[in-house]
Amino acid sequence: MKKILVIGALGQIGSELAAAFNERYGKENIIVADVADDKNKLFPGNIFEKIDVTDSDSIEAAIKRHGIDTIVNLAAILSATGEKNPALAWKINIDGLLNVIHSGIKYKLDRIMVPSSIAVFGPQSVLYNTPQDTVLVPNTMYGVTKVVGEMLGDYYFKKTGLDFRGIRYPGVISNKTMPGGGTTDYAVEIFYEAVKNKKYTCFLSAESCLPMIYMPDCIRATIMLLEADRSKLRHCGNYNVGAMSFTPEILADEIKKHIPEFTIDYRPDFRREIARYWPASVDDSAARAEWGWQPEWDLPHTVADMLGTIGSRNL
Repeated sequence: MKKILVIGALGQIGSELAAAFNERYGKENIIVADVADDKNKLFPGNIFEKIDVTDSDSIEAAIKRHGIDTIVNLAAILSATGEKNPALAWKINIDGLLNVIHSGIKYKLDRIMVPSSIAVFGPQSVLYNTPQDTVLVPNTMYGVTKVVGEMLGDYYFKKTGLDFRGIRYPGVISNKTMPGGGTTDYAVEIFYEAVKNKKYTCFLSAESCLPMIYMPDCIRATIMLLEADRSKLRHCGNYNVGAMSFTPEILADEIKKHIPEFTIDYRPDFRREIARYWPASVDDSAARAEWGWQPEWDLPHTVADMLGTIGSRNL
C-alpha cells in the first residue's frame, strides 16, 4: 500500500481511521474523501476530494489523479436510517460499492476494504456466540445490503483476484465524531447525556444485549486486517470481530460507578425490533486465527475512558 483513498472520511469511523492512517503511513499518502465538505477542517494536512460513491467518475478521477492503490470505502446508510429510506440505502451501499469494486478492478488496485456489520445476521441466526459461517437472513435493508456486499466481494475475488477485505463491525463506541443513524448509537449517546444531564432515555429495552467495540480496538482491527498477509486469509469481507457485549442496563450500572446520580429510563422504538435479532455475542475465532485479532478494551476501561474524555470538554 502506497496511496490510500478513504471514502467517508468525515464519518464516525472514517474520521478516526484516516487520522490513524496519517500517523502510520504519512499524511502525504492518505487522500481523504467524503460527499460532504470538510467544513470543520478535520484534515487540514491532507488532500481532500469530494466524492459521491454513486458517481463512478469521481472515484476514477481521484484514483488517476493521486495514483491510488488502496481504497477503504466507509460510505454507507446505516440500519435505522436505512429503514426510513430503503432505496437510498441500496443506492449508496450497493450501487456505490459496485462503483468502488469496478474501479478497483479497472485500475488494478492492491486491495479494497469495505466494512460489513453484525446487521447481516437475523432471526434465523444463532443469538449467542454467532458463528463466522451461518445463515444470513437479515431483518433490515442495511443488513440486506451488507450481505450482498459480502457476496460481491467474494464473487469478484474469485473471478478477478480483487483483494477485497472487510470486518463485520459490532456497535462502535467513540467520543470524537457522533454516529449517524445506527441501532447501536445509544452506546455513544448515553455517555454525553450522563455527563451533561445525569440521565438518559434509551431507545432500546433494558435487556437488549449487543456486541460492541471501542474505537481504538476498531481502528486497530481494521489496520491489522488491511495489512494482513492475503495468503493467510480464508475469508474476504465478512470477519466476525468481538470485544465486549452488554445491555443498556449493564452499561448504565457501569456508568453509575463514576456518576452515582445517573439515571436511565427506557422508551423502545422501532430500533428495538432491529436489535432483537442481532447477535448478543459473536464467535471471532477466524479473525483470531487468521490475522491475530485480540481485543484490548473491555467495558470498565471503555466507560472510564469515555467519561474522562467527554467530561474534560465544556459540553
